[in-house]
Amino acid sequence: MYYQVISFSHKNCEQSMRERLAFANDEMKRTFLDQLVGFEFVHEAFVVSTCNRVEIVLATRDNFSSYHAVLGLMSQSSDVNFYDLKTSAKRYDDEEAIEHIFSVVSSLDSLVIGESQITGQVKEAFRFSFANGTAGRRLNRVISYAVKCAAEVRNATDISSKPISIASVAVAQAHKILGENIQGMKGIVVGAGDMGVLAAKHLLRIGCDVVLIGRDLSKVEAVADELGENVKADTMENLPKYLNRYRLLFSATSSADPVITKTMIENETLPRHWFDMAIPRDIEEMELEKLELFRIDDLRTISNDNHALREEQAIRATEIVQQYTEEFYGWLRALSIEPVIKQMREHVAEAIDKELSRAVKKGFVPSEYTSNMRKMAEQMFNRFLHDPTQNLRHSSSEQKNANCIEAVKKMFNIDTEHIDPQLYKNDHHTKGYNA
Repeated sequence: MYYQVISFSHKNCEQSMRERLAFANDEMKRTFLDQLVGFEFVHEAFVVSTCNRVEIVLATRDNFSSYHAVLGLMSQSSDVNFYDLKTSAKRYDDEEAIEHIFSVVSSLDSLVIGESQITGQVKEAFRFSFANGTAGRRLNRVISYAVKCAAEVRNATDISSKPISIASVAVAQAHKILGENIQGMKGIVVGAGDMGVLAAKHLLRIGCDVVLIGRDLSKVEAVADELGENVKADTMENLPKYLNRYRLLFSATSSADPVITKTMIENETLPRHWFDMAIPRDIEEMELEKLELFRIDDLRTISNDNHALREEQAIRATEIVQQYTEEFYGWLRALSIEPVIKQMREHVAEAIDKELSRAVKKGFVPSEYTSNMRKMAEQMFNRFLHDPTQNLRHSSSEQKNANCIEAVKKMFNIDTEHIDPQLYKNDHHTKGYNA
């Protein structure tokens, strides 16, 4: 069994392509996952789809085949040329895949290092696939260990001491542009989801009033009430009025199409500072002389500044990720050997019973000696197997010996494919783990 991640992130894939690859709704995601695990070489899969990345996380029998299956299905669903996808995709296999997932969950691979949302987003992505029946214990092990790693990164470094999100960076950029003049201004926030609420909170913190806009007025009003008296709720039908009255706008909806278009603009002389935080984009391309538009990828410079400020802590965090990756694979290899050893001993017990029965039947051994003969045979085989099994346990903790273990399984006709190794986790002297 192998692990794999196929990544289209802000590091290797333009925003325009990420928009085309993003799943418009849950039904599209379910269809993709069902098709993917329908291949006999894919055990499990889940999809991480955020404003910064679209990533497919897999447990497979064959990483070469799964890689091409993912690209083929994504090409069909997004209408992006297969070879363009192959050029943009970043592929991680086995240890690299695990290290990448741990880095993502620990927010070291984010556009903004240390942002606080990604851990929850990855956990939710796994839960979605688990509920769909397309992810299970193989990937649950990875996510559980990744969450532990992220907690260690937070506890051992200051990288998340001041949680940062795309929303906070956008508001900080607006504050940088407008200076103290931003206090008392009205900020329009389109979208009442997590990103929109974060933007509203940061605007309130620096002294702005907020108009929160969404499709469901009752939902928006409920969110606005929680945020306080300086937040007004309204619906998308009235969005054009605010676009032509106020200069500061932050948009983060889940719409598959732009919700802000050039046709909505009546007053082109109004200075505007707009921040499009959505994938796919909420604001269509438009030429307005006094429009300053920031999209997600425009925040790279801010992200780099943030990384520079936290470089020392990021190095320490990366070391923690590498340590957890080594521990995870050491634990996984150690855990995998116990079913092998147990089946070896079961084969021995079956052989003893078979040969004793034959010996008694043919009169080689009196039946009243059967019990003593069995004990003697068991002791002989236990003595014979002691050193080999201890050597197997020792070898299992080293990556270079993985092929040796597979050879033993083949030699003794041992199949552990459908055995849950969690049943044996206390049989090996290794760090405990709750999958």
